[in-house]
Amino acid sequence: MKDRVAEFQDAGISDIEEISNKYVARKVVAFSLSMLIILASSIAILYIWKGGNLVIERPSPALSSWETEYKGLTGVSNQTLSGLNGEGVVICVVDSGIDLSHPDLSDLVLKGWLDSVNGLDEPYDDEGHGTAMSGIIVADGGLKGVSIGVELLVAKAIDDEGQGDSSSVANSVDWCVQQGADIISLSLGGGQSIGSGFFTTDELEQSVDEALDSGVFVIASAGNDGEDDDGDVGSPGSIEDVICVGGVTRTGDIWSGSSEGDNDGRLWPNPILPRNNPDKKPEMVAPGHEVPVLMASGVGNSGWWGWSSGTSAATAWVSGSLALLLQEDSGLQRENSSGRESIESVKEAITQYSQMMDGQDSHDDHYGYGHLRIDHLVSHFDNED
Repeated sequence: MKDRVAEFQDAGISDIEEISNKYVARKVVAFSLSMLIILASSIAILYIWKGGNLVIERPSPALSSWETEYKGLTGVSNQTLSGLNGEGVVICVVDSGIDLSHPDLSDLVLKGWLDSVNGLDEPYDDEGHGTAMSGIIVADGGLKGVSIGVELLVAKAIDDEGQGDSSSVANSVDWCVQQGADIISLSLGGGQSIGSGFFTTDELEQSVDEALDSGVFVIASAGNDGEDDDGDVGSPGSIEDVICVGGVTRTGDIWSGSSEGDNDGRLWPNPILPRNNPDKKPEMVAPGHEVPVLMASGVGNSGWWGWSSGTSAATAWVSGSLALLLQEDSGLQRENSSGRESIESVKEAITQYSQMMDGQDSHDDHYGYGHLRIDHLVSHFDNED
């Protein structure tokens, strides 16, 4: 996965007086088969503080506008969903933690917290990525998450360098299942294990399979190597019943860094069986370019709000949106489902009710079955009842 350095461009927000001209990209660390990385290619600050006592109470007009555009693109703001906020659905975010001091999280009460890195009892985020991803789901202030009514579990499996090993992430996935998660959001990825797709000896891939067997939806990033693609999406997004997510821009075009799936199969360097519908990778794409996010304190950020580009953001967006569907159709929730049956029914619907590109009539190795339209998915399951 490549680092991407974000530079501020005009973007129609000349009314902001105190914006830095350049931003430092978040560090994305190279990985081996045993290492996982968070998949944000960059996080840029659009509001900065000048002086210790100045508090910026809201994000920039640009960020608010971008959030509105993405909610329109994905159907989150459709009036047919106006009564849905994810209430009664449990999402578990496995990432670098969460900064509950953020003003947009001031009313958030976590359902549960696990620190698989340092073993601390109180929530924190010493990298910042986890706060950004959780905010896409539950922010309730300057930015508005896509499902602010969910019950949120947070497991810290990524350290302050943006790295985590399979064991820590697997332990966190197991904990999410034990705590009653309906959805596990994994904005991270690494190399596929030897034999992935046939069998696996990888601890994380085994934990994800067990979660799926329990009826838990697992959403994972495709990866950010689209400009230098290694030939397939990352693991655990490569697992059959996982919903693997690529990224798009506000216009619905594919984000240039979004990883491509290899659905025809290969023997080398790592054998992959040909994939069939509805399991071709990625399954869908969602907001992945300049996505408005929350910025954690104490990790080099000088403001509360910014934007992130990467399939991480797309993953969190799909996780939060899926909670709206599970709220509307509680039969899809884990406690009411029969193992993978609900997951497979949603994946079948994704093949039919995602928004394809102009001229697209089947799965695309970059664009999946189309970009997320959660309003179409909810309508489909309403009609099924």
